[in-house]
Amino acid sequence: MRIQVTVCLAGVILACVSGRGQTPQPPASRQEPMPNPGAAGGIQGAASALRPNYVLGPNDQIVIRANEVEEFGDRPYRIDGDGFINLPLLGRVRAGGMSVEQFEADLVARLKSFVRVPQVIVTVVQFRAEPVFFVGAFRAPGIYPLQGKRTVVDMLSAIGGLQPYASRRIKITRRLEYGPIPLPNVEVNQESKLSSVEISMGSLQENVNPAEDIVLQPFDVVSVTRAESVYISGAVMRVGALEPMERDSLSVLQALVLSGGVTEDASLEKAVVLRPVLNTARRAEIPINLKQILAGKRPDFPLMPADTLYVPRRGGVGGIVRRQGTTLVTTTVTAIITGAVFLILR
Repeated sequence: MRIQVTVCLAGVILACVSGRGQTPQPPASRQEPMPNPGAAGGIQGAASALRPNYVLGPNDQIVIRANEVEEFGDRPYRIDGDGFINLPLLGRVRAGGMSVEQFEADLVARLKSFVRVPQVIVTVVQFRAEPVFFVGAFRAPGIYPLQGKRTVVDMLSAIGGLQPYASRRIKITRRLEYGPIPLPNVEVNQESKLSSVEISMGSLQENVNPAEDIVLQPFDVVSVTRAESVYISGAVMRVGALEPMERDSLSVLQALVLSGGVTEDASLEKAVVLRPVLNTARRAEIPINLKQILAGKRPDFPLMPADTLYVPRRGGVGGIVRRQGTTLVTTTVTAIITGAVFLILR
C-alpha cells in the first residue's frame, strides 16, 4: 500500500515538473461569431443574424407568423407614417420605434388572450430604406437604413463606433451590381458577385478626408472581428493574454508594461518571441535581447497577433527545464521512488 502511494506521489510530481517545463500555449482566440459575406447567401446571412436588432419604422413591410393564429396569414403588413400597423384580432398596434425582437415580444403578450402559448416570428420583407449591415464587435451592431449619401465614418459615428476589444481593421463587402469598391486594395470575387476590402481605423481617424472613407451602398456589409491577443509568460509579474485595446498592435516594451514588468530573476538577454508559422502547428523562435532594448541600444520589437513573449529565469533554470526537462524529471522521480522503496524495505 505504501509503495502504491509513493508511486502515485511520484506521478503527481512528474506531472507538475513537466508542466513547469513547458512554455504556456495561448488559449484559443476569442472572436465574435459573424456571417461570412463571401459565402453563398452571405449577405442574407448577415440580415438573418441581425434581424432581432433591426428597428422598425414607417414604410417597412413585415410578415407575421404566429402558431394557431391563421388570421394573420402570409401577406405583408406595411407600417404607416405614424408607426402603427393594423392586424386581425389585435387592431391598431404600434410597431415603429421597436426592434423586431421587441415587437415579437409585444405580440406574444397581446396574443395570450387568444392563444395559450403563442409563438411569433416577424420577418422584414421590405425595408423603408435600403439597408446596410454592421456585424461583429461594434458598440451597436445591426441593420441600419441607408438614407442619403453616408460614408463609413458617418455611420460609425451614428452607431457608436467599435468595442474596445475590436480589431483595428474593418472589412466592407459589397454586391457587384453596385460596382466594385473604389479602393486600390479591393478584392473582387466574380463567383459570389461580391467585392471586399479591409480598411484601417487608424487611417480613418488620423487623416482628413481619407480615401478609405468611402460612401456606403445599399446592402453593404461592414464587419469587424475581435482583436487577436498576444501572450506573455515566464519571469514576469502577470502571465496571460494581452489585448491591444484600441491600439493597432503591441510591442515588446508595451507588453512588459501591461504585465507589470519582469521579476528579479528574469534573464533579459535570453527572451524569445514564439510566433505561429502560417498553416502549421509549429512556432518559430525569435531571440529578443530585452536588456539592450530597455537600454535603448536596440529598437523596440513589434508583436504580431497570437505571438507569445517568453522571458526565462536566470541561473539556467528556465533553459534547463525547457531543454533538459525530461532528464531532470526522470532523475528526480527515480530518486524519490528509490528512497521510498529503501525506507519501506527497512
